[in-house]
Amino acid sequence: MSLGSKEICKAAVKMALSDDRREEAALKSDFLKDGIKTVAIDFGSDFTTAVPKILERAVVAARREGVIGESHAEEGAVAGAAHEALQQIVNKCVGLNMGGKIGIARNGSHIGVCIFLAIGLLNLNDVAIGMGHRAV
Repeated sequence: MSLGSKEICKAAVKMALSDDRREEAALKSDFLKDGIKTVAIDFGSDFTTAVPKILERAVVAARREGVIGESHAEEGAVAGAAHEALQQIVNKCVGLNMGGKIGIARNGSHIGVCIFLAIGLLNLNDVAIGMGHRAV
């Protein structure tokens, strides 16, 4: 069954918002029944050093979990969607620490990457979410 960008991006958001590994595994199993491959990755850092790490982690995790193959087009689609998601929230992050989760989902040619962040200093956090989509 081929799904559209809305369903794939919704799955990526749910993965990024999952609370723990158990919930990730349950969501992953449910999505796979609908033909959606997913993965979620935790991260944390200051923003200036985080961008390359986030892009790399997204590609490596998507490849490791079989969401994408090893083609340049698929790797580039994940990196591009992750970069787009970061661009949507960059103004909130500059100069601050952040931590959060990346959710990635794919069905057919649609790949969605969602980045959910807690941004801030000490316990004065803000939250942000960015979403990117690519077709391969």
